[in-house]
Amino acid sequence: MPLYDYKCQEHGLFQELGTAAEAGHPANCPECKVLSPRVIVLPPEILAMDPARRKAQDRNEKARHEPIISTADQRARDAEHRKSCGCKKKSAGKHMLFYTADGKKMFPSMRPWMISH
Repeated sequence: MPLYDYKCQEHGLFQELGTAAEAGHPANCPECKVLSPRVIVLPPEILAMDPARRKAQDRNEKARHEPIISTADQRARDAEHRKSCGCKKKSAGKHMLFYTADGKKMFPSMRPWMISH
């Protein structure tokens, strides 16, 4: 059974066990027996959080489940961004190849545990 929070006007917060069907129903205050509404108590960290940060977290949580849609405009903006900021990714298939002094191949961009032929 879930534990629900209620708030009495006179005595403040109290908790009661109840079924899921009783989630929206008021409960009697244990001290004065007056019907009190159910409340949702938020942690103080959420209430004191910077509004911009809270908005960003809400946006991230919503976007987490949305599909990524690629459009020609988006690809053009991404390409332009990579040209201007220097965050270009190395193209696949072009690995750096070095030869050691004894003639062995060395691929610094590959997995170090791979054995070269």
